[in-house]
Amino acid sequence: MIVCRSPKRTLSVLLTFFVSTLFAQRSQIITIESQHNVIALQVGNDLRVSTAYFGTKLKDTSEYRFVRPMYKRGDDYSGILNSAYTPAGSRNLVEPAIEVTHANGNTSLDLHFVSSAVEKTDANVSVTTILLRDSAYALEVSLFFKVYYKEDVVEQWAVIKNKEKGNVTLQKFASANLYLTADQYWLKQFHGDWAKEMQPEETRLTAGIKVLDSKLGTRSHLYQPPTFMVSLDKPATEDEGKVLLGQLEWSGNFKVDLEVDPLNNLRLIAGINPFASEYALKPNQQFETPAFVFTFSDKGTGEASRNLHRWARNYKLYDGKGSRMTLLNNWEATFFNFDEPILAGLLKDTKKLGVDLFLLDDGWFGNNYPRNNDRAGLGDWQENVKKLPHGVGFLVKEAQNNGVKFGIWVEPEMVNPKSDLYVKHPEWVIKQPNREEHLYRNQLVLDLSNPKVQDFVFGILDNLFTKNPDLAFIKWDCNAVIYNAYSSFLEKQSHLYVDYVKGLYKVLDRVRAKYPTVEMMLCSGGGGRVDYGALKYFNEFWLSDNTDPLERIFIQYEYSYFYPAISHSNHVTDWGKQPLKYRTDVAMMGKLGFDIVVSKLSPKDLEFAQKAVKTYDTIKNIVWHGDLYRLADPRENSYASLMYVNESKDSAVMFNYITSNRYGNGSLSPIRLKGLDAGKKYKVREINIYEEPRVGKRPNNSYSGDYLMTVGYNPGVSANRMSVVLQIEEAR
Repeated sequence: MIVCRSPKRTLSVLLTFFVSTLFAQRSQIITIESQHNVIALQVGNDLRVSTAYFGTKLKDTSEYRFVRPMYKRGDDYSGILNSAYTPAGSRNLVEPAIEVTHANGNTSLDLHFVSSAVEKTDANVSVTTILLRDSAYALEVSLFFKVYYKEDVVEQWAVIKNKEKGNVTLQKFASANLYLTADQYWLKQFHGDWAKEMQPEETRLTAGIKVLDSKLGTRSHLYQPPTFMVSLDKPATEDEGKVLLGQLEWSGNFKVDLEVDPLNNLRLIAGINPFASEYALKPNQQFETPAFVFTFSDKGTGEASRNLHRWARNYKLYDGKGSRMTLLNNWEATFFNFDEPILAGLLKDTKKLGVDLFLLDDGWFGNNYPRNNDRAGLGDWQENVKKLPHGVGFLVKEAQNNGVKFGIWVEPEMVNPKSDLYVKHPEWVIKQPNREEHLYRNQLVLDLSNPKVQDFVFGILDNLFTKNPDLAFIKWDCNAVIYNAYSSFLEKQSHLYVDYVKGLYKVLDRVRAKYPTVEMMLCSGGGGRVDYGALKYFNEFWLSDNTDPLERIFIQYEYSYFYPAISHSNHVTDWGKQPLKYRTDVAMMGKLGFDIVVSKLSPKDLEFAQKAVKTYDTIKNIVWHGDLYRLADPRENSYASLMYVNESKDSAVMFNYITSNRYGNGSLSPIRLKGLDAGKKYKVREINIYEEPRVGKRPNNSYSGDYLMTVGYNPGVSANRMSVVLQIEEAR
């Protein structure tokens, strides 16, 4: 076929080809590769670093050099829109990743490539460092990309160093600046409130900027967590589609900018929220941003979440490959109303139930201002002599006498105005000197930017452990946000939101250095502070104060995209109208705990609960360390179904729950299983049965993995069988 072109068009094509070829020959490509994915960065002739390609790896990695700069109507957008770390104030016209004011007041920044290096930590982990330097000012930015090869996970962060003679002020200091290319972009974000955590919402991103952020200071993720998904071209499903899962590893204010640019590409910028947080760097000081962690998959959200789970268990979550203790908590049984005889009885119930540990919750401290409700006592961490005349040590020994371990609740970052601490150290409290105090849950926040306050908070834990070395578990709560932000300690008030979190991490570093084996639960009135910046110190987290099992199915389902089951702290309580079996089955999809009055259980319920703890012991390692496959989304079906498969694919556990009470709802058709070995034979049997059925059991057939994954298996959940747990084991 002969195609006629005008001389002008032909010349334009030839010129574009010549420029592209010349650029490919002269520019440098830096590839950051995991097992299946790559970020290809391009160092241009002008020494500016831009993103040439992001996504699934090419078979011939040398071909990244052919990726052309982007042009539009004669304007060169290359290196501006797709900058690897967009500076403000120079050539840039879009949302920046970094914005500074130099010592002389100049507000422009122009970052040029200096060098790059790759350091391999081990066979699976490597760190690529790219050094950038301003062309006119002594300011450096180092970009870090830490790759976990097998898991297809990347952590990205930046270090900004001031080498000028005067102070440099950072107005924005993002951790990551990604550039994605597709026809369309779909954002799945999560929002909520107390007892309504992780409400999903998926929308198409259009021209302009979508912002996810928090300005709460502490308990920063109460309304908006720093977790999200971006699908390319179309909304990803569990098993299909291109999708990125991301999260900022930061327990304070965060900001994620998602900008669809004039070329219909997506600029993703994530970091600490610069709101009220400009940060001054003295000469030779540097600022290290928290990591932004992400994984990309072209095979749907299921694979992406399993990537993130493996990474978390292997590298980030505290003791992610270890074990967890089952427990009985006293909160729902007693609230603040307890004493030694009551607790002694609950310790006996702990042994009777068969769990590992008893957890004493809020209300055990304070004397001048006794902690008999949530209006007093926070800050005064001495045992209440009326409730505990023999101290915590007596309870620890009583627990040992009953063959169980003992744990305790603390909320060390907070203070009630009705407390000795508040009277003695009002300067330790975050509050504006010229404003009326505004309380959240009757409390205020201690100023962890102050090293003396850090010492005090560490001392709370250290004193408990020093007096009670056999203390085995800490539930660390955080129930207030920051109002009237002001620090009596800091000279620059704009440092408070950042330095508070840094102070918290310093305390947790000290706790973990001295007490590495103690299990710790991260609690914040539920999921108000859940991120991998905090979870590197904690074994587990409390997903929600909402323990209604039906609600928890939805909450746990959404959290499961980002956090492995071993980190989920799930308790059986009296919330909801569902039977004990349903409540227990739901709680088994994580770290199992109980918050019930054992002495009030009927004989049948007690017998079931005791057997359930033993059953859980036989499957917990599959749940904690296996791969998760979501089989039926409760938002799209009248039931939910999830399964966990161990690494060798010879054992799995499948959880099934009815989630709608409408007539006829349930698993009317077989559910296709996932993650098994098609060539293996499996036996399927129901476990955690409340009582044996009066009619005959299902035939004890064996099925091939191919059959179970192609045809499926019907667990038979219905209004009469509200929850069914199946164990799938290789037939020997």
